[in-house]
Amino acid sequence: MAASHRSQKVADRIKVIVAQLLETKIKDPRLGFVTVTDARVTGDLQQASVFYTVLGDIDQRAATTAALESANGAIRSALGRELGLRITPTLAFFEDGLPESAKALDSLLTKVHELDAEVAALRANATYAGGEDPYKAPRVIDED
Repeated sequence: MAASHRSQKVADRIKVIVAQLLETKIKDPRLGFVTVTDARVTGDLQQASVFYTVLGDIDQRAATTAALESANGAIRSALGRELGLRITPTLAFFEDGLPESAKALDSLLTKVHELDAEVAALRANATYAGGEDPYKAPRVIDED
């Protein structure tokens, strides 16, 4: 079932509010360079999933995950004040798999380019299997 227009609007607003909160209000030193990439809300607006990416290595990503989980209550209360909904949605933070997917796609594209180069090199030295014109020529009947 497709998401309703209202839940999409609330999800977009949650994305903006959480990004602003992480930039201005949350002062956890474990919080790395975080980018909020997406937010999704259930149809009844009771649960929200916030997707994020972190620039850095595995340790920085783990520290950022811990910082987000510890700041979950503060983010949710500020979100409740900003949204003005009857029920403030519960928040769940998920690390977005977009960078890993992009790296995998880049490696596949690199492999495809290498294989294309190999095929082009083989094609440069190739000859026709049946000669230049592999089709049978029509018989010419001499009328002498």
